[in-house]
Amino acid sequence: MRKVQLVEGEYYHVFNRGVDKRTIFQDARDFERFLLSVIDFNSIEPIGSIYEYSFQKKSQLGNLVSKSKKKEKKPLVELVAYCLNKNHYHFIFKQVSERGIEKLMHRLGLGFTKYFNLKYKRSGSLFQGTFKAVHVESNEQLIHLSAYVNLNNLVHGHGIKDFRSSWQEYLGKTKGGICQKDIVSGQFKGIKEYKKLTEETVREIKYRRDLEGLILE
Repeated sequence: MRKVQLVEGEYYHVFNRGVDKRTIFQDARDFERFLLSVIDFNSIEPIGSIYEYSFQKKSQLGNLVSKSKKKEKKPLVELVAYCLNKNHYHFIFKQVSERGIEKLMHRLGLGFTKYFNLKYKRSGSLFQGTFKAVHVESNEQLIHLSAYVNLNNLVHGHGIKDFRSSWQEYLGKTKGGICQKDIVSGQFKGIKEYKKLTEETVREIKYRRDLEGLILE
């Protein structure tokens, strides 16, 4: 039984990594496929297969993401922030439907593993067991956690390549977007104020690395 009870209306840090710390995103298409899956699987309605999208060109996948976001559907969760590194991922979710996080992550784990195993001609588990979830206890924790997630590639020293995150979305540098960023950024006077806090938070984390229970080691 999961130690953390997942409750509607609450925020959670959700994360996992590849089995044996293996790479789970080997190219740009893998990153985009994973994000497309998050979008399409985030519905209380039964879902079909998105296998047909698996091997389309990146530009086509980008269009599919835009179209998927426009669909009217009742979500399982609200996505606040995310970061996909080569061998692990982080999300901040607000659960808005009963067992929403559990349902989404189950679909995501099965769907992406099938896609990955078919593409790379492998078999077996891709992720290290079930996903991990930590309850966000306060608004202050939510704000600082968003900084940790948005710039997680820098926290782990991964540089500026081989990752995808919601950071550019928070900076207003992407069209549209898939996150409910105003939950966090709406608490600041402007982008510069949030950017400053985020960068300061990440610098502190890199020195202390002890945000108990929130950091994936």
